[in-house]
Amino acid sequence: MELRIFTEPQQGATYDDLLAVALATERCGFDAFFRSDHFLPMNVEGLPGPTDAWITLAGLARETSKIRLGTLVTSATFRRAGPLAISVAQVDQMSGGRVDFGIGAGWYEEEHQAYGIPFPSLKERFELLDESLAVITGLWRTPVGETFSYDGTHLAVKDSPALPKPRQPQGPPIVIGGGGKKKTPALAAKYADEFNAPFHPLDAAREAFARVRLACEAIDRDPTELVCSSTFVLCCGRNEEEVTRRAAAIGREVGELRENGLAGSPAELVDKIGRYVDAGTQRIYLQTLDLSDLDHLELVASEVVPQL
Repeated sequence: MELRIFTEPQQGATYDDLLAVALATERCGFDAFFRSDHFLPMNVEGLPGPTDAWITLAGLARETSKIRLGTLVTSATFRRAGPLAISVAQVDQMSGGRVDFGIGAGWYEEEHQAYGIPFPSLKERFELLDESLAVITGLWRTPVGETFSYDGTHLAVKDSPALPKPRQPQGPPIVIGGGGKKKTPALAAKYADEFNAPFHPLDAAREAFARVRLACEAIDRDPTELVCSSTFVLCCGRNEEEVTRRAAAIGREVGELRENGLAGSPAELVDKIGRYVDAGTQRIYLQTLDLSDLDHLELVASEVVPQL
């Protein structure tokens, strides 16, 4: 079982805050450091303001050496597919091939309005996601010396030299996730190396993994090629007082977190993780919301990880 640290910097974090968490992630032996890709906070002031996901990961690529780095998830509406392919390929090179690429259709309309980003209909956003993936993977996988072209409804690429190439030969592993019952599993089966079921109750996660396996079989893809992962808010404590303190720090109730997140003692976390493993989860993202509490990561590394 791989545990990955997942942050939400739009809620209020500087690059230095993220660097401290990434270094703690590496020091504690977690598999990866991920961050959201948002430009607007949710229900907080979010000071001092957003940081760009791929600029952040480029910096971390040079300041870490072992952990994988990625997004949950970049919105296909934020960046044109061609320039995004260049950015991700460059960060992959800068990291020595440690990037995972999470991408989705986008959902947060207010942040698009706040920063002048077009926000088309849901249908168009999924079409754009599909075409973006076709372009990005096409650019990465075109042999050096050849050109890549693509003619879609929303995107057109003509005679691109398809450079630069990522460090990883087929490009960074692609992560697609969400709760959609048709389009999301189909896109994951078509393009992804990992399918993420974020914040899903146990039965819902099991059903989501079954849907994506069926989508793989429908296109004659081996479902075992796809890693299935889950995401939970993290709130662990050595005792109830510590759990309560950590829940209050992120504005949540302990009971609600026990039900919907990974909350409680190390033993409680191990027990819940075990139930999700039985449902098909192979990797877990720990959504860490209080970025100043590095002891939280130390606790999970020392008292949860050894039991998995």
